[in-house]
Amino acid sequence: MEKIKIKTESHTELISITDKINSVVSKSQVKDGICYLFCPHTTAGLTINENADPSVQTDINNTLNRLIPHNANYNHAEGNSDGHIKSSLLGVSLNIFIENGALVLGTWQGIYFVEGDGPRTREVWVKIMSDL
Repeated sequence: MEKIKIKTESHTELISITDKINSVVSKSQVKDGICYLFCPHTTAGLTINENADPSVQTDINNTLNRLIPHNANYNHAEGNSDGHIKSSLLGVSLNIFIENGALVLGTWQGIYFVEGDGPRTREVWVKIMSDL
């Protein structure tokens, strides 16, 4: 298992981690298998979405913030319930096929870490399993 460090800069943001995950896959030398991604945080998540037009990430972030605002009179005393809710809706894990030594993603797809309570230093755990 490899741990990828991510430093976020805003309370909420989407950060492309596609290149970092591709690097782990390449280093593993696994030709065919599965890449498991896990986010060990309760106020962050993972998603796959368009990686060609950055306005899509802005739209996703803005919509999440509009639907789940930071200060909405939540009961949780730490003041980060919005991040917990976003994490639960997005999910904290992804499974991506590996074929011929590369991630199998759609033409426009990229992998995103979604911050819900930043800025912070975060991790994504990556495990590569071979089809042997």
